[in-house]
Amino acid sequence: MKNGEVVRLIDVEKTYRTGEMEVRAVRGVSLQIQRGEFVALMGASGSGKSTLMNIVGCLDRPSAGRYLLDGADVSGLERDQLADIRNRQIGFVFQNFNLLPRTSARENVELPLLYGDHRLSNAQLREKADRVLASVGLEGREDHHPSQLSGGQQQRVAIARALVNDPEVVLADEPTGNLDSRTSVEIMGIFQQLNDRGITIVMVTHETDIAAYARRNVIMRDGVVLNDSAVTRRLDAQTELERITRSTTER
Repeated sequence: MKNGEVVRLIDVEKTYRTGEMEVRAVRGVSLQIQRGEFVALMGASGSGKSTLMNIVGCLDRPSAGRYLLDGADVSGLERDQLADIRNRQIGFVFQNFNLLPRTSARENVELPLLYGDHRLSNAQLREKADRVLASVGLEGREDHHPSQLSGGQQQRVAIARALVNDPEVVLADEPTGNLDSRTSVEIMGIFQQLNDRGITIVMVTHETDIAAYARRNVIMRDGVVLNDSAVTRRLDAQTELERITRSTTER
């Protein structure tokens, strides 16, 4: 496992132009994320957190400033180059899961491998996908389609898909937004386990209770970082699940 900085933003700006209007979504943000951190990016709607996440995920380019991913400046790369970096170095987890409905969990997880330079055989694709699915608790569900899985299980498939290329960083955009409270805690438990294994996670959320499972909270407002601090009273997902189970049993 490499050490050091994986994400470095230097005076990053993002301005959108709509007709004669200019919207400064991100205003001179500088931010460093070390390998192995678990960071929650927070803020109200319009704070700039989603725009910043898109820049970190190479889905968008800054209007000004620099973005270094694993030491390489990716600020000015072309669209095809950014797509290649996204596939090789970044894993994405979305609120709506974004799974292909007519394909199995295994096939959904295999998909990023098909776009890379791996040249894996069908047996190697299957072995790797099944191994990652097992790591997120879905052993035995490999052949199930999304319609045969619960929301929490679908999000586990999405997490496995994000992990299959061994990315430098996993970006999670409101990953519990469509889940009930207990399932949300279970998914945060998966993220905590992954982070304990050394995987870097950056998560966008507007929920303070979900952000408490991370190790560091970066709060944005009006396109700037308002506060950046370590989580002092961090929630442990396993402890929370035990508490929820007790309270349900006692009713």
